[in-house]
Amino acid sequence: MAGGAAYAVHSFPPPSNAEKPDTESAALMPSQELRKKKRIKCVLFGAAFAVFQTAIILVFVLLIMKYKAPNFRLRSATFDNFNVVAAPPSNASFDARLNAQLGVKNSNFGPYKYGESKVEFFYGDLVVGEAVVPGSKAGLKSTKKVEVAVRVSSENVTDVKQLGSELSSGMLRLNVRSKLEGKVTLIFVMKKKKTSQMDCILTIHLDKKTFQDITCK
Repeated sequence: MAGGAAYAVHSFPPPSNAEKPDTESAALMPSQELRKKKRIKCVLFGAAFAVFQTAIILVFVLLIMKYKAPNFRLRSATFDNFNVVAAPPSNASFDARLNAQLGVKNSNFGPYKYGESKVEFFYGDLVVGEAVVPGSKAGLKSTKKVEVAVRVSSENVTDVKQLGSELSSGMLRLNVRSKLEGKVTLIFVMKKKKTSQMDCILTIHLDKKTFQDITCK
């Protein structure tokens, strides 16, 4: 250019990728680490939940879902019109109307529904009285009380002398036996057959005409 200084204009190439600071990678590192930690937490949480759920299922199966045969027992007894002849031994006899309370104790987490059955009273090996136990249901974790009336009599006893000896002692022992057959229902749909046996000894105080003791196997 005339009358003026000439200036040279230089253009500089942009820095290559190798010369750029790795700012983008540095920025990505925290987010990647965060995602990794979140994934680890999710895995640990899932594993802990699975263990907890397994433990709950085991407790449920071992405790709640366990089927047990209900306890069937003679609970108490009262007597009406109790007639006893102890002497002479050749004429020994007894005749009484007995009001017995039975109990069906259901310890399951579901109701126990049972059918009709029979309860028998024995003197030795002889049946001296029997009554019908109507079919019913014992609720979960509860005891169903059943009242039955039965006449017990020595009219079928053949060993009268032995009977007279026992009656003279002031005590009379009778065996009470029965069997309940029914089903325990869990979670409204799962059913399991269970049979309950009753085998009790009723000791009667003849002077007071009350039961003195009841023992059951």
